[in-house]
Amino acid sequence: MSTATRTDGSIGGMIKLGLILAAYAVASCTILALVNNMTAPVIARNNKIKAEQAMRAVIENADDFESPKAVPTTQGSVTIQNVQIAKSQGTVIGAVVQASGPTYDHATIMVGVSKDGVITGVQFLENTDSPGFGSKASDPTFRVKSGTTFYGQFTGKAVADGFVPGQTFDAISGATITSRGVADLLTAAASVAMEVCKEYTND
Repeated sequence: MSTATRTDGSIGGMIKLGLILAAYAVASCTILALVNNMTAPVIARNNKIKAEQAMRAVIENADDFESPKAVPTTQGSVTIQNVQIAKSQGTVIGAVVQASGPTYDHATIMVGVSKDGVITGVQFLENTDSPGFGSKASDPTFRVKSGTTFYGQFTGKAVADGFVPGQTFDAISGATITSRGVADLLTAAASVAMEVCKEYTND
């Protein structure tokens, strides 16, 4: 009799413990959902502001941006996240492209290109490459041989010249993979920008 009682009590205790743990799990999920609902819009708004600031930084003469009708979403291993036609007083002056893809790890850049095929600016929105090496690509204090930041050296370069580390631009010493990855991002972004500029300046 005593053994049965202990067994019943043990089972009841386990059920009680399970119910308590389930209640904690439900409460935790509810709290996480509430926090996510509160923070997600803030994060989205901050990302939008950051992207808009980057667009104006890479093509300063633009006073308005317009989304094109259709653009490619990928270029090889690079994902084209956003494309905007840049205008000044109603006239198309270039395009801005946000591209994301593999470097040593991963990076997202914003590239401005004039309708004449010249890079007007490059900004990093994200760079998860290793500190001290690949992270130098987006470091505003790091300087390449020309004396500019790594990303600053691309401003004024002709798209037609291509992006080849060590040949058409200064690579980061010790970060060859990052330099090549950025070159791929620039090539893809510039290609899409030129395609958009050609289409909308011929309209």
